[in-house]
Amino acid sequence: MHWVKKWYWQCMAREAVDIFNKKGYDARYAEDTEEAKKIILDLIPEGSSVAVGGSMTLDAMGLVDIFRTDKYKFFERFKTSGYAETYQVYRQSFLADFLVTGSSAITRNGEIVNTDSSGNRAAGIILGPERVIIAVGANKLVDDLPAAFDRIKKVAPQNAKRIGHHCPCVETGYCVNCDHPESVCNATSIIHNGRKHPGRYTVVIIAEELGL
Repeated sequence: MHWVKKWYWQCMAREAVDIFNKKGYDARYAEDTEEAKKIILDLIPEGSSVAVGGSMTLDAMGLVDIFRTDKYKFFERFKTSGYAETYQVYRQSFLADFLVTGSSAITRNGEIVNTDSSGNRAAGIILGPERVIIAVGANKLVDDLPAAFDRIKKVAPQNAKRIGHHCPCVETGYCVNCDHPESVCNATSIIHNGRKHPGRYTVVIIAEELGL
């Protein structure tokens, strides 16, 4: 029944592309991660400076390794000596030509919702790099903001486990609305539409189930 699931994600992706184009974003449909990777790389001229958010979707495309090549100026956030150095890379990344990232959720109202541990992705999407490219699987499409927040809470324990944090949800498997130093839910941003800075946001919506 794989073809049925694929058909479903194709329907969701096409719907989302239509919604997001109407809300002022540059939205693109991608059949799979290979097509999404091509779309993204075609948008970024060689020699550009590139920052990324932590994203399983980007990992699935192998984009970080491509950005590390001498074709780009990469803000390396993954090979630092500790969080203090990582934080400085986050700050410097605000001056990048491109931010390439995933998203926690997108809504049928054309909103982009992100909850972060450090806030570098959430903040950078709002205002920072000259261009923002968001790659998102069709499974991230939800009805509205309450549904987006519900989704974020459900996947937060998995994200905390994935990146090695030791907050309470790693023990329980579900969000307990903690106030823990290693919480992965410290900053949330919502982009309501793409009209303020025309052409800044490209949303590549992939007809697959990707990320958490």
